[in-house]
Amino acid sequence: MTSKTESLRAYTRLAPVIPVVTIDDARMSIDLAQTLVQAGLPVVEVTLRTPEALDAIAAIAKAVPEAVVAAGTVLTASQVNEVIDAGAKLIVTPGTPPKLAEHLADASIPVMPGCATVSEAMALAGLGFEFLKFFPAAASGGAAWLKAVQGPLPKLSFCPTGGIDLASAPTYLGLGNVPCVGGTWVTPADVLRKGDFKRIGQLAAAAAALRRTT
Repeated sequence: MTSKTESLRAYTRLAPVIPVVTIDDARMSIDLAQTLVQAGLPVVEVTLRTPEALDAIAAIAKAVPEAVVAAGTVLTASQVNEVIDAGAKLIVTPGTPPKLAEHLADASIPVMPGCATVSEAMALAGLGFEFLKFFPAAASGGAAWLKAVQGPLPKLSFCPTGGIDLASAPTYLGLGNVPCVGGTWVTPADVLRKGDFKRIGQLAAAAAALRRTT
């Protein structure tokens, strides 16, 4: 787990925000990834919520090597192998049932498993995970929850995702156990559908600039 943990530590320090994107058309994935990287957000989470997701991950991994493409919304053990084969460099889950957690602990690439409670975080820590996704963040206690768990869980770091935007992100990023946040606001569905990469670049640049204010 050590080398994977170090890789994940490096990924979480690349930028203050990890865009969480749902791609309906894999043909847009390369332009999207290039736009995000150029704006200062090299880690991109592609959710497995559409039939195009695996193709999008594969396209980014091949054409935009400077991007760290993460596979999000991984729910089953079979998906773990699929996203690794597609070229994902990181796996992210919204939640982590015990059997899936055990499988993820043996994955060949870094994993950021999801949790929403202290008990879930402790169980994942027991399997060797030190970086966790806190989801859905705003609905599960938000920054107050994260601040409260710093004392009892000092070795854990979190990437809160869910209900976070440009205005609320600095509050999360100001916490010692939050190296980065995840969010969909950087790539709004309607903007992505139109292929308005200029607008996405502007949103991404504003998100990347958060590192200078925390």
